[in-house]
Amino acid sequence: MDARCSESFPNDSGTFHKANVSELLISYLKQLSIEYVFGVPGGAIEPLYNALARSERAGGPRSIVARHETGAAFMADGYACQTGRIGVCCATTGPGATNLLTGVASAYANNVPMLVITAQTSLTTFGKGAFQESSCTGVNIVGMFEFCTRYNTLVSHVDQFERKLVAALMTACGSTPGPVHLSLPLDVMRCVTSRSAPSYDIVRLLDRPAVHDGEALSLLCAMLSDAKNIVFVIGEGASEAIGSVLTAALLLKAKLVTTPHGKGLVSPYHPHFFGVVGFAGHNSAIDVLKDPELDTVVCIGTTLGEWASNGWDANLLLNNRLIHVDEQENNFTYTPMARLHVRGRIVTLFEQLLRHLNKLSKEAGDEQPDPPNAPPMNDGVYSFTLDDEEGFRDDDKPIKPQRLMCELSRMFPPHSRYYADTGASFAWAIHYLHPFDRRMTGSRNAHGGLFRACLEFSSMGWAIGCSVGAALAKRDQPMVCITGDGSLLMSGQEITVAVQESLPIIFVVLNDSSLGMVKHGQRLSGAESVGTDIPVVDFAACARSMGADAYTIHSPKDLLVLDGKLLTLQSRPTLLDVYIDQEAVPPISSRIRSLKEDV
Repeated sequence: MDARCSESFPNDSGTFHKANVSELLISYLKQLSIEYVFGVPGGAIEPLYNALARSERAGGPRSIVARHETGAAFMADGYACQTGRIGVCCATTGPGATNLLTGVASAYANNVPMLVITAQTSLTTFGKGAFQESSCTGVNIVGMFEFCTRYNTLVSHVDQFERKLVAALMTACGSTPGPVHLSLPLDVMRCVTSRSAPSYDIVRLLDRPAVHDGEALSLLCAMLSDAKNIVFVIGEGASEAIGSVLTAALLLKAKLVTTPHGKGLVSPYHPHFFGVVGFAGHNSAIDVLKDPELDTVVCIGTTLGEWASNGWDANLLLNNRLIHVDEQENNFTYTPMARLHVRGRIVTLFEQLLRHLNKLSKEAGDEQPDPPNAPPMNDGVYSFTLDDEEGFRDDDKPIKPQRLMCELSRMFPPHSRYYADTGASFAWAIHYLHPFDRRMTGSRNAHGGLFRACLEFSSMGWAIGCSVGAALAKRDQPMVCITGDGSLLMSGQEITVAVQESLPIIFVVLNDSSLGMVKHGQRLSGAESVGTDIPVVDFAACARSMGADAYTIHSPKDLLVLDGKLLTLQSRPTLLDVYIDQEAVPPISSRIRSLKEDV
């Protein structure tokens, strides 16, 4: 191995050691202002944790120890989406690395930029049956990560490391973001390097130019200027540009709907917002898209897969009225029927569109100011319809999930962020949770709206870890994790990380002693009723045993009692164990329909 070194670092004993690959990795993370590495330590990855310990003492990136490696990947996901930086997670060799797979696959399906570091036993032990060997001659970890990463490689020599790391980071933040994986043998991590500082200016390399398709943009401007009846379908990819998108919608008098992923980017009180289209969406959004007078549908920043397209509904969305605007070119593979694809950074495209629209307005002698005044907000009234208005206001015990979502929106500050877990939790939240966001066109967090769910890969327990990573990124912003009893039994141990870090997360558990979405899905589809029962669990007691505050909720009145404790709720980890109406049917009909059509 290369023994060259240009700098030494103090170790725990006060003596000095030479800079190694692990220190160089930390130097790159520091250059990118990445504060945390999420993972679980072990013998084979010890050099990286040694470097993290020294980094923490120097005020640099530090370790956050998850309770399970899947949770570490979910935390990196939350951190990445809250900050716009790359999430970093790591694991030791063998089962540590395989435990990461579900969280990494989730990030892959949702295009989350993530650097994944796994350890290997030393190169000299490959093929010799070493403890937890994960090389190509053992349990092949690099092979396993091949299908859920954008870049995946074993670093077999110190001279490869920096080049492969930079290639991985650039790929993670490329035109199709996602997780990238470096497999580092123990002896490579220990190896001293010829440099202690990065050779590459990675910040500059990741600063991608705001390019766009000028010809397609011109066509977009012309089509929208001629259109008479327009609907904007807003996806999660529009978050950076949402102010410009909403302003353009005002100028064009366009109606607004969002995909489930785009929920939280538009105020529910916007008078032109007609709800969510797709999974757990609103009939009012469907009605707007079924309007026979509608001539143009502009989908912005969305894949238009099953969840966003109402189960690939050709009559509703996937037809020749569609204009698809996106930065991620691979999203266009979902919409071959679109009459126009416009590729480019969405914020740049809509800034150019606004210039065009304002120019037309001035040429026409329109006295409307630039930008236009926002319309008056609907004060406490939605323009969209809910499936169950009565349940939304029901005072009975046990509390209905619809009413719970109503109260959560009322209880917490307008800037609270909500993470909804897989299952009935995200169905209830998509349809009935509407945070009190008063902004009509103003800027929002450029890295997402006020709501997130893991819809494509749909990992149970995702929201628990994700909310921890997001809270670490924004300690001053209340985080609300909506999860089910099934998900909490899978990943609830990560609450202890929130306790250890004193994070202001409210964990809301929908406790119905069942796998609710599966149970109701079986009933709605006529399947056998099997495998959905969960024994009654006192999750409030569990949370207290972990060091969190906890309250048991049976009725809307129990939530009202908490009003006087809101400041306390928002200052430290708190769990609300909510015993919901077990017979309330979540809004999952589009999913049931898709399953039946597949059969």
